[in-house]
Amino acid sequence: MSDLPRLTEPAAHPPAVEVERLREEMIEKLRELGAVRTAEVEGVLRKVPRHVFAPEAPLEKAYAAEYALVTKKDEDGVDISSVSAARVQAMMLEQARIRPGDRVLEIGSGGQNAAYIAELVGADGQVTTADIDPDITGRAERLLARAGYERVKVVLADGEGGVPEHAPYDRIVVTVGAWDVPPAWVEQLAEGGRIVVPLRMRGLTRSVTFDRVGDHLVSRDYELCGFVPMQGVGENRMRLALLHEAAGEEVTLKLDDGQQLDAHLLRKALHQPRTEVWTGVTIGGYEPNDNLDLWLATALDDFTLLSAKPGARTRGIVASVSPIGVATLAVGDSFAYRTVRPVDEERTLFEFGVYGHGPHAKDVAERLAEEIRTWDQEHRSDRARIEAHPAGTPDELLPAGRVIDKRHTRVTVSWP
Repeated sequence: MSDLPRLTEPAAHPPAVEVERLREEMIEKLRELGAVRTAEVEGVLRKVPRHVFAPEAPLEKAYAAEYALVTKKDEDGVDISSVSAARVQAMMLEQARIRPGDRVLEIGSGGQNAAYIAELVGADGQVTTADIDPDITGRAERLLARAGYERVKVVLADGEGGVPEHAPYDRIVVTVGAWDVPPAWVEQLAEGGRIVVPLRMRGLTRSVTFDRVGDHLVSRDYELCGFVPMQGVGENRMRLALLHEAAGEEVTLKLDDGQQLDAHLLRKALHQPRTEVWTGVTIGGYEPNDNLDLWLATALDDFTLLSAKPGARTRGIVASVSPIGVATLAVGDSFAYRTVRPVDEERTLFEFGVYGHGPHAKDVAERLAEEIRTWDQEHRSDRARIEAHPAGTPDELLPAGRVIDKRHTRVTVSWP
């Protein structure tokens, strides 16, 4: 593993008036983004000094709504630990609805989020934060002490097993990307308790608010998010199928949940002339489309994600680039992916379309376009219901919808 960046000791305390100004600007921005919705969360954002937990960052960055501080990379330069952006932290705190007196477990340590939780639970509550990496727990412990939160219990442990010695928990907040929900998390959660977890389903990660109902979990909410992947026993990274490998122009398909495809045939398909299908479905320039992608992942057996470097779009190899991947249908020797085009000069309205490649590009593109229209006509205003049942649960006891089998659970995604 790469060394953790050395913690810096500030030469002097930053001016209080500057900290207050930046903090208020951050909170106002978080309100605009819808990340802060309650007085309780807004209150803790004012109490916890963010700059203490990001001594390596300029003050403006520490109080930026969308800035995530990477605290460790692996030997390949991949981010493996970070302090999440204020927007993501606020969003998950709102999802968790932590109350005074709650016992809370955080899986994935940074210190800052644990301090927020400590303020929410108050003197009668308990906060445990756990991480598999001693560098990270050591950093969290030092910064929590520096900020005056010594009462937070910092534990070195593989998050897969939770922290049984301080259970049961009213809330479990997972701040690393998880592919599954280990039994320990459900077992250590009090009846009626809540887990907030960035759960990956068919390549898509959503911060899911799960409430415990007996032996399984039922979603109450979910939000688009991105996190560094979980390490240890629960690690399960996505696989990549390379379709184009020129430096700066790489194009890959992201494979999840045991998905198999013929990369050789799809590499050939990428360099064949593309087929275009336009759906007639429009979306506003600032309107999110993450619920569309979740519908496509639910409806299509061969759903995957197309990932490409910006150079691939510049060269015209692909038309769409996204850091999290573009919704794609890959069938045999052909594939098609979602794209958009502006329909007004002001570029405030866009039409969804599909670009297909390969011998059967037209059929695959039409199939993807059909599901985009179905989403628009039947599910555009809907929210999916996500459940996590123990592995081995018979099909007849699961709700109708997409079943995603994982090591410990059978995750279901269903729509009204």
